[in-house]
Amino acid sequence: MCNVRSVAGGLIAAAAMAAAMSCSGSSSSSTGPSGSCTPSSSPTTFVIMNNTVCPQSLTVNRGTQVTFSNQDSIVHEMASDPHPEHTDCVEINDVGVLNPGQSRQTGNLNIARRCGFHDHRLPGEAALRGTITIQ
Repeated sequence: MCNVRSVAGGLIAAAAMAAAMSCSGSSSSSTGPSGSCTPSSSPTTFVIMNNTVCPQSLTVNRGTQVTFSNQDSIVHEMASDPHPEHTDCVEINDVGVLNPGQSRQTGNLNIARRCGFHDHRLPGEAALRGTITIQ
């Protein structure tokens, strides 16, 4: 028969580990399911790592170019919403295909608005979606 103390102790240890993991890193809005994405120190850079865009939103001034840096192990293709037309903020489409280790910039974001983007290769993946607010 099972030792109730060892089962209870194991459950407590598992709960403590889950709580510690959920508290590490940044807020849930900037991490994906893997929970391990480190944002760039640049206020105009999105980092793609562990199949997650980090942060998932940026606010920039008009005329700014935003950088996407692929620090993941797979190719990503960043594009403007909506999928598959990519017509809302065509400046984002300048990023295009990013091989692992590559970084590219959007065109100049000159119009004040909110632009959504996604990975064209994985359009349904919420962790690879985000927004840029241009003010």
